Amino acid sequence: MQAHPENPIGVFDSGVGGLTVVRALMERLPFENIVYFGDTARVPYGVKSVETISHFTTQIAEFLLAKQVKLLIIACNTMAAVASQVVKDLSPVPVLDVIDAGALGAVAVSEKKRVGVIGTPTTINSNAYARAIHEYEPDMRIHSQACALFVPLVEEGWLDHEVTRLTAQEYLKPVLAHDIDSLVLGCTHYPLLKPLLQDVAGEAVTLVDSAEAMAEQTASLLAEMNLANPKRTPPDYHFHVTDVPLRFQTIGERFLGRTLTNVHVEKL
Repeated sequence: MQAHPENPIGVFDSGVGGLTVVRALMERLPFENIVYFGDTARVPYGVKSVETISHFTTQIAEFLLAKQVKLLIIACNTMAAVASQVVKDLSPVPVLDVIDAGALGAVAVSEKKRVGVIGTPTTINSNAYARAIHEYEPDMRIHSQACALFVPLVEEGWLDHEVTRLTAQEYLKPVLAHDIDSLVLGCTHYPLLKPLLQDVAGEAVTLVDSAEAMAEQTASLLAEMNLANPKRTPPDYHFHVTDVPLRFQTIGERFLGRTLTNVHVEKL
């Protein structure tokens, strides 16, 4: 399949979290068409087996490739940790993932070579960030912390709530004790907590937002491969989901930072 500059970028996630990546792409690349797929009927992926995650990920990648995307972005840390190679093996177009983007971001900003990584238990237990960071910088010391409560707090809209602040203080305490100078937000829900996390971590710690890092990596790749959309017209955005839960619109718009339109329900 020959990728064309006017073709859309395909972004996918296990639910709505990947909309933070879409938001970063919209801001960084305002003329790119985007097709998003969120597997809202089968979320969460974190409790599923590797085989199941790989199977679901393959289905979604094939759906997006049928939409003639020029690039695939795995915006879900769990999918990236478990199945990024599966997608790379089947895709005729380039594949980027949030873990690699976050790892590159951490290596770029850490001067002390001491990095903290926070994520869901599945992402942290997979050790995917540590492996990816060590590939770029073997001497980096990595201190990881699973933060199981952040996703439900974000989806509840408690972005600057006292409960969230106390939770963040508890989670970050052991990581900050290692004198880190950068902290990777290893879950697509976490960028919504950035102001609060920066406050808890302090000025000396640089937050690495994997959504922003992904947007930068995408911009570089499109320029390098001459795939940037030359048209300077308003882009098309389409959102495909497998279910429309009650709070989908509310949560989705919070993540996207704008009205959520062109939502299509798909049965895989």
